[in-house]
Amino acid sequence: MAGLSAVPDACWQSAILIRSFEERLLRLFTEGAIFGTVHTCIGQEFTGVAIAQAIEPDDVIFSNHRCHGHYLARTDDVDGLMAEIMGRQTGICGGRGGSQHICSGNVFSNGIQGGGVPIAGGVALARKLQGSTSIGVVFIGDGTLGEGVLYEALNMASKWTIPLLIVLENNHYAQSSSSSQTLAGDVMARPGAFGIRTFEADTWRPGRLFDVARATVGYVRSAAQPAFLAIDTYRLMAHSKGDDQRDADELRHHWEIDPIRRFEASAPDRYADMRRRADERIDAAISAAEPVAFATPAVATETAPGSVRWEATRAPERRERIAARIGAALHTAMADDGRVICIGEDIQDPYGGAFKVTSGLSTAFPGRVLNTPISEAALVGICNGLALGGMVPVCEIMFGDFMTLAMDQILNHAAKFRYMYNGQVSVPLVVRTPMGGRRGYGATHSQSIEKHFLGIPDTMMLAIHHRFDPLEIYRRIFAGIQMPTIVIENKTLYGRYSEVTAPEGFHWEHSDEMFPTSRLTVEQRPDVTILCYGGMLPEVEGVVDALVDEFEVIPEVVCPVSLYPLNIQPIIDSVTRSGRLVVVEEGQGFCAFGAEVIARIVEESPGSRFHYRRLSAAPAAVPSCKPTEEQMLPGTQAILAACVEVCGL
Repeated sequence: MAGLSAVPDACWQSAILIRSFEERLLRLFTEGAIFGTVHTCIGQEFTGVAIAQAIEPDDVIFSNHRCHGHYLARTDDVDGLMAEIMGRQTGICGGRGGSQHICSGNVFSNGIQGGGVPIAGGVALARKLQGSTSIGVVFIGDGTLGEGVLYEALNMASKWTIPLLIVLENNHYAQSSSSSQTLAGDVMARPGAFGIRTFEADTWRPGRLFDVARATVGYVRSAAQPAFLAIDTYRLMAHSKGDDQRDADELRHHWEIDPIRRFEASAPDRYADMRRRADERIDAAISAAEPVAFATPAVATETAPGSVRWEATRAPERRERIAARIGAALHTAMADDGRVICIGEDIQDPYGGAFKVTSGLSTAFPGRVLNTPISEAALVGICNGLALGGMVPVCEIMFGDFMTLAMDQILNHAAKFRYMYNGQVSVPLVVRTPMGGRRGYGATHSQSIEKHFLGIPDTMMLAIHHRFDPLEIYRRIFAGIQMPTIVIENKTLYGRYSEVTAPEGFHWEHSDEMFPTSRLTVEQRPDVTILCYGGMLPEVEGVVDALVDEFEVIPEVVCPVSLYPLNIQPIIDSVTRSGRLVVVEEGQGFCAFGAEVIARIVEESPGSRFHYRRLSAAPAAVPSCKPTEEQMLPGTQAILAACVEVCGL
């Protein structure tokens, strides 16, 4: 059963179709008919075919940059894939994804190595939580064995018994580097170290490969456990297009043992008939795609300036600290919607998170509040998959400084799926994290690094403050979330009360937007606009009385919740009335929020004249010495001095 004769004709037809398709892509690229790059799987066709014949229709596949064979083996959709790679609107992703980034039904791919593993695990976990018996399958190459997120995901898949099959296509080369140069130790010992059962096969004995694939899939489904299937294979063509410097004798040998070549030699008539049918389908697909328009450009996610109405801000019904209000919001969301799930490090009871925001949640909602290892990349990746799988995950990053470890999952995955997949999916993901200093935590636990995530298309960034109820902000998030949403919770605010007290003569009001801008204002024309967000608001409020009493300067404080997309109009309106602007932020000032705001004001109000100052952290690491830290972060005295200076006093 391990020989060529054990392979059904339908599987031969699928493998030959894949090869013919891939060979045609190389010619189309040479002719300039397709764009970018092409990573073919010539020589590896039976990996996709073997998995496709073993899985069920509801099972989910997540592939990588070398995805064409996996997709065709699963769907047989020549027309949709060809149009996609040719950049046409009739493609499976409207021509937006191209060769590496595809989505149709239960098949996904992305060109980033390793990142798909936790996402596939998240989709499989979502299905498990929803009571389905379907499994997830993710394809990786041997080059992916160097990616740390893979091992983070293996650990979580094993610990959480996620029904995920990891298929290693071991073609022995990571682009042009032999795995003997890049991999140490025993490959099979790696998943084994996490208690994951392993299986092995190769593409030169396709009959046996099919048997092993069925056994592996059967194990994952029946045991509801992850498994690792290593398939030894060989890529007969270049990594991408024509960049191939491998040994000629080595290539010749693998062409000679290639199963499709051997099938052609042993059954030339059957092969010729299958090849003819494949070529006819490919010709028809190209002809159908050629007259179709190219992919449509992206629709801007940035907010155009828009006028607002102002409403008096009311105090919350209960006087509670910010941490308690956020916790109550999460409790309400989980009670109202069974899809909401909270994931993070040390968030279960009795600890309840580093700042106790999730205290009580795991007791109230067992099985829906999950403690994770210290694995920020896989943590957010799992949440990406949960979101794709129909859940609404809330991911807590213990300190904002650690967000950098999850940047790839946010920037190259979550933020790109909706447009890249032509609107077929949404990613209702919430990433909440405490930012900021003033606690003496030192250089790696005190930063305000939100600027590095600010402005990523198809994401939203919100900053909680204490003058607009955080419970209401989260209620609105859960009511309509469709895109990855980063929520900044400055750690110094957690102990403050959510209330709307104001200095004498001033009052708090907010714009009539989903995520409003708040302002502290008076009836008369202000002398200076002070713009801030999040944890800087208490510092800014500390200068109001001094400006009025000591300098007879009337300030107006403007504090948006939504940093991106940003409606600049409320800020423009205030600056137009005051003629002066002081922007205060806790992070580094270069290429930061304040710079963007000033640029936008100039762009949206040509010819406007206003004086401005920017305040931000000193351009250095945050020290652990708290008194020194206070000197390096913008505080009340610096804000007061900037306001006085900009007013010419």
